[in-house]
Amino acid sequence: MMSKKPATGLTKKQIVGYGLGDFGGCMTFALMGSMVTRYYVNVLKINTAVLAVLLLVWNIWDAVNDPMMGALMDKMFAKKAHPQGKFRPWLLRATPLLAITSIAFWTVPTFFEGTALICVLFVCKILYEGCYTMFNIPMGSLLSAMADTDEERASLSSARGFGGTIGNIIPMMIFPILLNKFGDSNPTGYGLGATVCALIGAVICYLHYSWTEERNIVASAPEAADNIKFSDIFQVFKRNRAFLALCIHGICICTNQYVSQTLGTYMYADVLGNISIMSLASAASMPIMFITLLIAPKLAKKLGLENMIRYCLLIGCASNLLLFAAHMLFTVPAMVHMIWTTIASAFGSVSIYMQWGLVGEAIDYNEYLTGKRTEGSIYGTFNLSRRIGQTIGNSAAVLMLGWIGYDAAIAAAGATQAGSVIVGIKVLCVLLPAIFTLGSWLAFKFVWNITPDIRAKMAAYTAEKKAAAAKN
Repeated sequence: MMSKKPATGLTKKQIVGYGLGDFGGCMTFALMGSMVTRYYVNVLKINTAVLAVLLLVWNIWDAVNDPMMGALMDKMFAKKAHPQGKFRPWLLRATPLLAITSIAFWTVPTFFEGTALICVLFVCKILYEGCYTMFNIPMGSLLSAMADTDEERASLSSARGFGGTIGNIIPMMIFPILLNKFGDSNPTGYGLGATVCALIGAVICYLHYSWTEERNIVASAPEAADNIKFSDIFQVFKRNRAFLALCIHGICICTNQYVSQTLGTYMYADVLGNISIMSLASAASMPIMFITLLIAPKLAKKLGLENMIRYCLLIGCASNLLLFAAHMLFTVPAMVHMIWTTIASAFGSVSIYMQWGLVGEAIDYNEYLTGKRTEGSIYGTFNLSRRIGQTIGNSAAVLMLGWIGYDAAIAAAGATQAGSVIVGIKVLCVLLPAIFTLGSWLAFKFVWNITPDIRAKMAAYTAEKKAAAAKN
């Protein structure tokens, strides 16, 4: 049943297998979000000033290792084409390393104190992030080696969305149970939880490797390795407008996402006076997201992937603008705000779920322009743009909260913030997402340049290259 080929040309097994990549990777990466600060402060007792310095260095490392790993994969494949493909061998290498370094990060530092603890923690985090990148970059790049059409790219992007969601949920179910049992300052719960998540993730990652296949890789001749350079990415920015549009989108949409995540509690607590309703927003977003992921491939086939994303961004932007106008003119009930903003966010999030398909198309376009197929460099650099957006979003949210005059003492006393602060929170939580969503739409409307005519030329180029490779 799993091997039956649907209309897309991808088997169901391949589609599910691709989705397992983000599932397995997120089993450890999800812990680096909501759980890691408590581990640093409550378990390891790290001074906050020291932690701030560590975070800065780690963030810089996270930013640069993505394009470095991508370029390394391109270079090594050009030197010697692996019979299993360009990306899948890296998945096989990275999976055990990812599990081992994740377990080490959550356990080994607890055996040290003082300066030794800081040094060990620093090394463990650097090693984990390097191994996660070693897995994540080939996993993401694999889409371009599996998909030929918008429908195929949308199917794989949807599968990745499903997998990533499940991979983020399961660790958040496992960890609280263990921390409740052992205590949230006891290293045992953290170490045991990390071990369970890492082992589950490793099994899922191996299935991802086993159930996927690189269909579109034409092996490069070994002598072509000299043509693959780390500096190639600068030419990509210069010549590949589609990729430039994606990077602008990545910065805008991630800035939007992280500003919203950071400041959402202030909107519900200080403006709407009902922070508990946020749990309903999270619950409501799940079925909307799953429905979106299910219908996205069919819409992509009918409208085209880029058009579908543009329409959804425009609807998301317009919805937030209307909601902001409503907040300026009326007293919007918390339930109305929750439903409205959830729907607006769902439309905007289509670009997040489906952007991976457009990365694949930008990779094909770059090969058409330059004659070089450098998926790793392009995917890694796109990830860098997203990291920039995340950093801007996290930092700007905190800074802007100070700019509008928010007073934590007033909130602690249960009093109402000044009227100008309330307006400022509305601007940050409703108008700002509309502006950043508009930025993404503008990138796809005016910078993205892959037209149907260019797409036909790309298809002809690819067919000619595959025919030439078959003769050789």
